[in-house]
Amino acid sequence: MRRLASWAFAVFVLDQASKWAVVYGLGLRERGAIEVLPPLLNFRMAWNRGVNFGLLSNGAEIMRWVLVAVAAAISLWVVWWVRREGARPLAQISAGLLVGGALGNALDRIVWGAVADFLNMSCCGIDNPFSFNVADIAIFVGAIGLIAFTGGKKTP
Repeated sequence: MRRLASWAFAVFVLDQASKWAVVYGLGLRERGAIEVLPPLLNFRMAWNRGVNFGLLSNGAEIMRWVLVAVAAAISLWVVWWVRREGARPLAQISAGLLVGGALGNALDRIVWGAVADFLNMSCCGIDNPFSFNVADIAIFVGAIGLIAFTGGKKTP
C-alpha cells in the first residue's frame, strides 16, 4: 500500500504544482492563452465546474460539493478494493495515479470552486477546443491500468 500512497502523493503534488506554476506563475488566469508549441501544445485557461468536457456544470453550488464527495468516495473505494484484492504492483501504481488525480481535482473544487484545466493539444488540422490537466491524465491512465492489471489469478 505504500506504493499506492507514494504514487498518489506524487501525482497530487505534481498536479497542484503545475496548476499553480501555469495559472499563477505564468499568469494564465489573466492572459487566457499561451502558445507553447503550437498547435501541438498550448496553455488555455478553462475552469471546469462539471465533470469531463464540462458535463453536469449547471452552475449550482451544490454540484461542486457533490463532485468533491464523489471524488473522495471513489478514492476511498479504490484504496479499499486494491488493499482487499492484494493487488499486484502495477495495479497499486494505477490506483495511486487515479487517487492522486481525483484528490488533486477535488482540491481545486474546494479552493477555486472549479477544476483548473490548462493543457490543450491539437494536431493534424484538428483544432481541439478542450483543455485538461495533469490530474486528468493520471485519472485516465490509472483507470486503464486498473482495468489491465487487476482480476485474473492472484499472485502468491
